[in-house]
Amino acid sequence: MANEMTTPGAAGWIQHSGPDAAAAKAFYSEVIGWNIADMPMQDGSSFAGIMVGDGPIGGFAPMPSETGAWTIYVTVPDVDACLAKATAAGARVVDGPMDAPGVGRMATIVDPQGARIAVITYESMRK
Repeated sequence: MANEMTTPGAAGWIQHSGPDAAAAKAFYSEVIGWNIADMPMQDGSSFAGIMVGDGPIGGFAPMPSETGAWTIYVTVPDVDACLAKATAAGARVVDGPMDAPGVGRMATIVDPQGARIAVITYESMRK
C-alpha cells in the first residue's frame, strides 16, 4: 500500500506561514491539541512539524510572512509537467520550482480564481 503522502492527487502536507511562528504553534497546540516537534533536516537545521500519530502531517514555515495563511501541498508525479499544465490553464507560479534536499521538488501557484496551492513530488517518488 502506498504512503498517502506520496499518493498523486493526495493533499499530503499542510504548512502554516505567518508573522509569529511561536505564537501560531502555541495557538494550534492549545486549540487543536497538535503536538509540535522539531524535525531534523538534511542541512542540519530543523523544521517545526505538526505530529499526528507516528508522523508529521505538516509544519510551520521557519521564515515569517506578513499575514497568516495555510498552504496545502498536493502530491503530483512531476512538478515541472504540472506547472506547464497549470500555466497553460491560466495559473501563475508564485514560488519555485525548487528542490528541497531530503524532501523533494515543489512549487506554489495561484489558480485562475486567485486560490493558492502548492504541488510537490517527494524524493522517494523519483527513485
